[in-house]
Amino acid sequence: MLTACLLFAVGLVCLIKGGDWFVDGATAIAEKFHVPDLLIGATVVSIGTTIPEVMVSATSALSGHGEIAYGNAIGSIICNTALIAAITITAKPGPIERKSLKTPALFFALAAAYYLLHAYVIGSFSRLSGLLLLAIFAVYILLQVKEAKKDSSEAAAEEKQEEKPLAKSLLLLAGGAAVIAVGADLLVDNGTIIARTLGVPEAVIALTFIALGTSLPELVTAITALMKGHSDLSLGNVIGANLFNLVLVSGLSITLQPFDVPVSRVIGGMNASLVVDLPVMVLVMSLMILPAFLKEKLSRSQGIVLLLIYAAFCTFQFMQ
Repeated sequence: MLTACLLFAVGLVCLIKGGDWFVDGATAIAEKFHVPDLLIGATVVSIGTTIPEVMVSATSALSGHGEIAYGNAIGSIICNTALIAAITITAKPGPIERKSLKTPALFFALAAAYYLLHAYVIGSFSRLSGLLLLAIFAVYILLQVKEAKKDSSEAAAEEKQEEKPLAKSLLLLAGGAAVIAVGADLLVDNGTIIARTLGVPEAVIALTFIALGTSLPELVTAITALMKGHSDLSLGNVIGANLFNLVLVSGLSITLQPFDVPVSRVIGGMNASLVVDLPVMVLVMSLMILPAFLKEKLSRSQGIVLLLIYAAFCTFQFMQ
């Protein structure tokens, strides 16, 4: 137990330092190629901070634990939105660019609709469904790269500011991602050991401890970006990471090992995941995205509501 606690602390330190390097590298690259913070946050940063979810879910699927891969993806989206984005919005509410938010938000809606179709109507995820989710991921990345090139060419005539060497920025980005992945792995492994020692059920571990552990890179990156004055990078990272949890994390896990929708608990004769987990996922994403589209700004009250929902969600999980 003591060893697990110490390794958990080491993992946290790795995440903090890795997040600092990763944000520095990402913002330097964004400035060099004149790419908006929200766009770089929704692609490069999101992929890097989603690495832990990919590693955990793929390993879980291959070992025959589809419920962990499933719970990790759904729980991470809820955590990213109702905790991480909520902290960012509560700490620094303000205007948001609808144009930069449009593509990742629409792709998330498309992926979520497809995911919900399989969960509620089909009741299982086949290898074909996993490949289609990965195809959505590929199309999204191609569109974002195309958009980035367009923005870069349009800004080419602008006066250049002092920039970090590209090699150094890429090294910071890659090094930060690696340290984040190591830190998240230490946190998940040892956090799970601690949770089991305390008698926390397996189903709760997947939706809370593992989801929170693999989402800590997003939390660290969001807070670091916020402290450095890049709130758009923070929000873009969260939306992008949520999309990647559905199309990359889930898509890869399902492709490697198809599985049925897990039934860990039953509420009123229905699968608890269909009654609580998936509806909460849709609710928190709607509460974050819709005001940004309608008003082109985020409010502190919006962040507080999301935090309260996350607290209620976690309380419900541990009460069962």
